[in-house]
This record gives sequence, C-alpha cells and structure tokens, in this order.
Amino acid sequence: MSRGTLRIGFVGAGMISQYHLQGWTETKGAEVVAICDPDLEKARRRAETFGIPSVFSDLSSMLEVANIEAVDIATPVGTHACLVMQAADHGVHVMCQKPITPTMQEAYELIDYVGDRVRFMVHENYRFRPHYRQAREWITAGQIGSPLQVRLTMRSSGLVALGAEEAWLLARQPYLGKMPRLLIFETLIHHLDTLRSLIGEMDVLSCQLAHINHSILGEDTAIVVMRAQSGCLVVLDGTFSAPGYPAQVTDRLEIIGGQGTIIFENDELREMGSVERSIHYASSSPKGENQECFTIAVQHFVEGITTGRAFPTDRLDNLKTMRLMEACYAAAGTI
Repeated sequence: MSRGTLRIGFVGAGMISQYHLQGWTETKGAEVVAICDPDLEKARRRAETFGIPSVFSDLSSMLEVANIEAVDIATPVGTHACLVMQAADHGVHVMCQKPITPTMQEAYELIDYVGDRVRFMVHENYRFRPHYRQAREWITAGQIGSPLQVRLTMRSSGLVALGAEEAWLLARQPYLGKMPRLLIFETLIHHLDTLRSLIGEMDVLSCQLAHINHSILGEDTAIVVMRAQSGCLVVLDGTFSAPGYPAQVTDRLEIIGGQGTIIFENDELREMGSVERSIHYASSSPKGENQECFTIAVQHFVEGITTGRAFPTDRLDNLKTMRLMEACYAAAGTI
C-alpha cells in the first residue's frame, strides 16, 4: 500500500508503450521513474518524450537500482512470465499486457507462482472504451431489459495488401505474420473480454477460422457463436482482411433486449425502444488508438494498489477471458 506518489517502472519501449505512457501522464498519484528495454536507444527516446529520469536495459537492473513499487509490462507475450516473476520476487506489484502468457498452462503456473505476494492486474483495456462503458450502464440500469441477442463485429483492412504495398499491420508489427494464432489471440480476446463485461460469462458453441491473406501463419478471420449463462445468444465476427475498411480496427455492436436495442456504429451509441437517445463519440486519435481506455486501465491499477480494491481485470478474472479464447480454438479444432 503506497502512502505517497506510487513509483512506477515501465518495461518495454515498443509501439504500444506510447499509449501506456500517455496514460501514466494522465494519472494522479503515480509517476513513471524508470523505463527499461533491451534496445536502449528506444528506451531513451521514450524517456525523453515522457520525462522519465532513468533508463535501463533490463528489468533486473531497474529493480535493483530504481526503488520502484510497481511495474507496467508492455513487452511481447513470450517475455511476460519471466518479467512478472522477477517483479513478484522483488515484492513489486504488476500490471501486464494481455495475453499474460502464450498458453493457459503457463498462465496457471504464473498465477500460482505469484500467488498473493503482490497485486497482479492484466492490462485488458477494451472494456474501458467509453461507448462500451456507457452500454454497460444502460444494461445494468435495465434500460433494454434482459439482453437476448448480441452481435459484435470487428473489421480491419490491416492485412489487405493492394498492389505492391505491404499490408499495414505487417509493416507496423512484422511479428504478427509468424504467429500461429493471430486474430483471436491478438485482437478478438479484447472483444471476448468486453462481451463478458457486458453480458456475463459465456460458453462457446462453435467457431470457424479462415485465412484470407495466405501469407500469414495464423487466422485472419473468425466467426464465434456463444451462449451466455443467461441464455443470450452471442455472435463475435471479425476479420483483419476487409478491403475498404480502415486499417485500424472498427467495431459494430448490437444488443437486442426484451425492451429495447443498443447499437454502436460509426462512433455513435444509440438506444432504441422504450427510450430513444444517442451519444456521439469523437473518432479515434490520429494514431488510431483510443487513448482513454489505456488511461482508465492505468488509473484502475493505481486505485487498486492505493486503496486495496479489486482490479476490474484482475489476473483471476482475466483467466476467464483466456479460457474463453482457448474454447474458441478448441471449437475450431485447432487444439
């Protein structure tokens, strides 16, 4: 439990780190005092941009020198377990990017290893996007009655290569092309977690995977059918290879309830039925990410540590999202 400003060590200086670090600048009660990355030049550039006083090449050195109380780990998934264990061994609280590990078995082993020695939150931020939070409030307030049918559609042209151009996603993150599991593991896991936050726990009834871009190893298209414990039917439908759509991910949500319907599309959230209203949200930032959800995730982490409250995306809650992801691949026959 921190009594003053929480001292944060940041791990990783890759593409996604800028959104985490911006979130820290917008969060009271905490300060990033050190950053580490094997590529020291990348770490120095991030430190200069965000006013971070100390730079290290590895977490071990940072833990020994920087006197930090918590770490934010934003590195490739295969590195997460080792880094989380190092932090826990030093009594340092952890927030770690999703997925926490490449496999469920590794996730169980990591969570068992850490135990309750330190607080451990997963940086799963999609559920904190403002339109999803508002939709959850409307559902919780009973505005549309009990949800009966849900469809969440994700579209991106990120893996569409037109002419001689390289696909945008592969130019941005080349490692994606070599991942044996791609769309669900990398992106739709966000949507699975968001659906859990909206309508509760679900079981996978069927899952179909496909390749539209055959130059990649993992799937770029998926359709998942689920049933919530309430009986609500849910369809999650996504692709990275949709010509004409933006390269960045765009979502469309429709929740049909007994008394009304909620629709989110084109930056507008609408409620129809017994109540008619709509909220327009500003488009994504120029860099294509919704900064607000990163910032809110960071703020939940700080609040949880300083007050002792449960994290919305605690490591045990996130295990449920990972199990749902694994159930998708099992239903598709890829396990």
